[in-house]
Amino acid sequence: MAKYSVIIKNGTVFDGTGKKPERIDIGVKDDEIKRLGDLQKETADTVIDASGKYVSPGFVDMTNHSDTHWSLFSQPNQESMITQGVTTAIGGSCGLSLAPFTGSFSKKEIGRWVDMSQVNISWQTMGEFLDVLERRALGLNFGSFAGLDTIISSFKSDDDFSKKIKFLMESSLKDGAIGVSFNFGVSLQKKLNKDEIIGLFNFLSKAKVVSKIHLENEGKDVLPAISDLLNIARKTGARMHISHLRAIGRGAWTYLKPALDMIRRANEEGLSITCDFFPYTRTGSSLFDLLPSWIRKFSAEELKDIFSTKKGDSRLEDVKEYLKQITLHYDKIIIATADKEYGIVGKNLKQLAEEAGKSGEEIILDVLKANDMRVSIFNDVISEKNIAEITMEKFSAISSDGVGYSVKNENKNDLPHPRSFGAFPKFFDIFVRGIKILNWEDAIYKMTGLPAKIMGLTDRGLVKKGYKADLVVFDPNTIASMSSYEDPCKYSIGVEHVFINGKVAVSDSKPSGVLSGKVLRRRL
Repeated sequence: MAKYSVIIKNGTVFDGTGKKPERIDIGVKDDEIKRLGDLQKETADTVIDASGKYVSPGFVDMTNHSDTHWSLFSQPNQESMITQGVTTAIGGSCGLSLAPFTGSFSKKEIGRWVDMSQVNISWQTMGEFLDVLERRALGLNFGSFAGLDTIISSFKSDDDFSKKIKFLMESSLKDGAIGVSFNFGVSLQKKLNKDEIIGLFNFLSKAKVVSKIHLENEGKDVLPAISDLLNIARKTGARMHISHLRAIGRGAWTYLKPALDMIRRANEEGLSITCDFFPYTRTGSSLFDLLPSWIRKFSAEELKDIFSTKKGDSRLEDVKEYLKQITLHYDKIIIATADKEYGIVGKNLKQLAEEAGKSGEEIILDVLKANDMRVSIFNDVISEKNIAEITMEKFSAISSDGVGYSVKNENKNDLPHPRSFGAFPKFFDIFVRGIKILNWEDAIYKMTGLPAKIMGLTDRGLVKKGYKADLVVFDPNTIASMSSYEDPCKYSIGVEHVFINGKVAVSDSKPSGVLSGKVLRRRL
């Protein structure tokens, strides 16, 4: 009987800490890294000769939406993720999670991407949700935040509102949630006043978990949004992570550098503020997010009344004027998903405006109204220079902000963003091998050791004895994304072998079909 289940030999190994690589062999037994060193004379059931290749920990995608897009269930192989080297996905981002699932909010959100008649939800608590996942085969490891919006939707406002929220937060954390995620740009959180929000962050600070934040504003008001967040951090000591940090719109690009300066100074003060980002200039976001923050605070029912008034509401004129001022390029805003009008998917706003004989501002409001505010877009509004500036910060990690798909994605109403197929290889291709603003060890750290540390994963993210055998073997000369906006469902190239919990998930650049992912629960 072979001593090891897997040996990866002759590779250049990056351990995920940011240190220079070593030429060493890796011995895996079952799901664990058992030995690092010279294993040339040892035997294994599977031997990979990684000569000329780089070996690293599996990539940790800390802002992933495979849960709320339901592909974690409908496409459990998660091929678009594992073929780019992702071995762990973290869900429950941007205030929305699949548990605790006691209200209608989550169902409505899931309905943007999946036929709800095909969805069977058999849980309520975070623990029950994770139990269900553990009974299923998963193509990668999965952990989840508890989304505050999902929690809030479980209750009606009353005197005990914040106590009830804290109760569900605490129970979700005990059940294994990694932390709690917030979306300060949505209507549900207007039910909480500033003191109540401070109280929630005080609770999370004492619980010693990370709070994951979708900023209230990612446009021209990004600086006030970050300033407000840092003030909360200073008052509570809460550890915070900002999801998909960016400055949206040409008018906001100059604010990105001072925003990074603010975060850097906060960390120098002793706070713990980190962020993640994706290497694309086009967002895959909600059309609703383009509206000014003051109108995004209204509930769906309130917005329906505002959008439907026959006399004309002056607030809509204010919205149109705001949209004009932020100088949107309507030919670069493509509809990716629409709740009801499937025929508009793949078209840009300029096309729709010309077809209707209306302005771009009017089309935005018309499309939102017709689709109950639930429209996703690709929007070319991020500066390449800004992405480079975020890349160079020590507190920034890389994520996809994407979804795991099969290469044969059958949902024609959900056009995948290329980041779902190639965010990590694209980063190497552009920023390491291309413009060379990061070296390989620092880039790999931002995909492995750093996100694992932020998320509190204590046995993943490093090539280290005793750690789980989540490993990637890739060719540094060829690794790249093949996915495009026009033809997104293409695997990356250059990722040759991927091991998840010691099992072969990708072999010779092709998915093996072996589903060896595990559910990751926060350890108390």
